[in-house]
Amino acid sequence: MPTQLQGPELEVRPNVIASLMASGDLPTQVELSKSDTMDPPDDPAARIQSPPLAVHAAKASRVKRLSIVVPARNEGLNMAALMDEINDVLGELDLPFHEVLVVNDGSTDDTAQLATDRDARVIHHPVGLGNGAAVKRGIREAKGDWILLLDGDGQHPPHELPAMIEQANQYDMVVASRGGSGGSIHRNIANQVYNRFASYVSGRHIPDLTSGYRLMRADVAKSLVWLLPNTFSYPTTITMSMLRGGWSVGFHPFQVRQRLGKSHVRLFADGSRFFVIILRIATMFAPLRVFLPTAMLTGAIGVAWYINTWLNDGRFTNMALLLLTQAMLLFALGLIAEQIAALRFQGLAQSGGPGANRDEPTDGEGQ
Repeated sequence: MPTQLQGPELEVRPNVIASLMASGDLPTQVELSKSDTMDPPDDPAARIQSPPLAVHAAKASRVKRLSIVVPARNEGLNMAALMDEINDVLGELDLPFHEVLVVNDGSTDDTAQLATDRDARVIHHPVGLGNGAAVKRGIREAKGDWILLLDGDGQHPPHELPAMIEQANQYDMVVASRGGSGGSIHRNIANQVYNRFASYVSGRHIPDLTSGYRLMRADVAKSLVWLLPNTFSYPTTITMSMLRGGWSVGFHPFQVRQRLGKSHVRLFADGSRFFVIILRIATMFAPLRVFLPTAMLTGAIGVAWYINTWLNDGRFTNMALLLLTQAMLLFALGLIAEQIAALRFQGLAQSGGPGANRDEPTDGEGQ
């Protein structure tokens, strides 16, 4: 007669189970597997509740609430097709929340009406304040946790957005990189010069400094918006600020499209402004990158002048003293500016800096 064990005894004396299975008093693993194929008993209380299977869900995207900011001025030739493309891509992505903001920067054509007819939220500037000013207004008005900056001239294909969203799982900002092509020859050469200079200042290779097509965290964009100029050089400021501020930046290659109508970018005026912006950001976020080489060059000239005058005249001249003193002053200014930059990093960290957890769902997300 099989020996009956109570539940507590099974827990206290587990070695008894093995001996009973060997003697045939307890069902074996084969019998248990056979019993699984039998029809369950009618009594619900007698049914054995099996634990649910562990399902490993795919890694969810960080981008759940997206705001698309489109600065536009007199883009009536491009706005309708661009809005249709954006709506098609957003329909395929099926995000919990998305919005399209078109900042109408003093347009005199039907740009605003074309955007309104395609369910975009249009923000009006009564007069043209500049492309950067329109971007800043859009960043401030955005309600999403991520912001996509997209030019209204149709050169940035919206179908690149899914790949950029996937890359955003690893980066705080994803820049769509043109790879030094897509414009006129002189403009491409100028962009290469900007890229090399900016790469030196930031300490990282930058394949495209001036691209206005980028996906970034909204909290970071809002914390940096005060740095942005009102002109076309705002992409330079964003890229340099984020790289020197310690945020992760990725680059996604894409093929730029030809626009309809005339570009509003002025090569020489905006190009010279780019260099000024790079120097400004360098002195704000990496001052020693500017002051240290300048101090070393000035000091080297002073030493060379001293050696030359000593060998020829046998004396130490006032010019050599002035150059060496100037070199020491430049180095001291660089150290002071570096300390000020460290204080600025502390302020940025308190307003959504690197490492801040901004991906937790908020109340009402997806509504």
